[in-house]
Amino acid sequence: MDVFGNALTDFYKKGKADILWLHNSYDEPEEMPIDIFFRNFEEMPDLEHKALTLCYGKVLDVGAGVGSHALILQEAGADVTAIDISADAVKLMQQRGIKKAVEQDVFKTTEKYDTLLLLMNGIGLTGTLSGFIDFLGKAKTLINPDGQLLFDSSDIAYLYTEISKPENKYYGEVSYCYEYKKQKGSWFNWLYLDQETLLRTAHENGWDCEIVFDDGEDQYLARLTLIG
Repeated sequence: MDVFGNALTDFYKKGKADILWLHNSYDEPEEMPIDIFFRNFEEMPDLEHKALTLCYGKVLDVGAGVGSHALILQEAGADVTAIDISADAVKLMQQRGIKKAVEQDVFKTTEKYDTLLLLMNGIGLTGTLSGFIDFLGKAKTLINPDGQLLFDSSDIAYLYTEISKPENKYYGEVSYCYEYKKQKGSWFNWLYLDQETLLRTAHENGWDCEIVFDDGEDQYLARLTLIG
């Protein structure tokens, strides 16, 4: 059941949708605004503007959703491929005019690129800290020698101001579940990285890491390149 894809499709076709609920492992369910996935360039935050201007060469937009970032890059003349594991999202990307929109898991991707782009906390799809380390290994096989990995994340330590951080796992590891029209999807793991953990983990796994933008509100943009 592609609950998320159903909500996106309704919004695209009708201009509105029922409430998309996001259940989580740390608090009460939250309402997920669907329109943010359909933003144009002007509606995007400065962090995403920065990321888009840093893209070069062949670009792989990972977890592209309905392709709002890929569309901007394509219109600017970039050679961009947009992938997502949601078949409905990929159909919407194709309907919106994205030339290379593919239903694909990044871990099963084999082609090489100059820029790997994961926005809107896209690196979260790695699920856990160990999953992120696995992804860094996979990314080495996907980028050209002078390539780069661009993604944003945030430090969610603020969630634990009144409750203690989990003792048996990294505090940035959480779980989510979408609910739309009383249909619940499967629970999935999602990862948020604080900058210190990111910088250390990246370096330990063969990557240089630079924080290229910080919005001052726990959200930041990182650029990783291979050491050597």
